[in-house]
Amino acid sequence: MVWEEGGARTADPAQVVLESEPPRRLSYTWHTFTPEWAANAGVDEELRARLAADRRSQVTFEIEPLGETVRLTVVHEAHDPGSAVLGMVSQGWPALVSGLKTLLETGEPLPEPKV
Repeated sequence: MVWEEGGARTADPAQVVLESEPPRRLSYTWHTFTPEWAANAGVDEELRARLAADRRSQVTFEIEPLGETVRLTVVHEAHDPGSAVLGMVSQGWPALVSGLKTLLETGEPLPEPKV
């Protein structure tokens, strides 16, 4: 599996699809935190090193039909309490799923946050 984010690509043999049951389920190992990824994502070297030291985790997406709608469940697991990755994804996934919901409902993405 190749991770692509913001124009940067991260390939690693340990990034693999664990389960694929289209269109209901996808599970894969979370990506590798390279210096190139960190530079592209605006992550400093100290945080990148902490992220890279955490155990590799797993993400699972489940899609369940509910009449004319669907339920999307995102599970990110295998983190040690207090891990750097857990802190990052605990904020990242809710924002990403909220943005996806807005896009699907309105056809427009959420505006980029002003920094």
